[in-house]
Amino acid sequence: MSLMFYSGKECCLCDQAESLIREVSPSALAQTTKVDVRSSADLYHLYGARIPVLFNEESQQELPWPFNKEQLVEFLS
Repeated sequence: MSLMFYSGKECCLCDQAESLIREVSPSALAQTTKVDVRSSADLYHLYGARIPVLFNEESQQELPWPFNKEQLVEFLS
């Protein structure tokens, strides 16, 4: 599974989401590429107002914040 974690610097919601991912699946977090949406104008326009967002590149599905443990487990399965 190839995951992208769209986030931003000094984003407390992103920190919460990352902690939840770490708690639910440390192995998924290890396989996740963290991307600061401010690194690209396109990414900022797509995700800037919605971060954090977990994106599965294989299925092309997104899991935007807020999400809970159950939603995360389902998304990762």
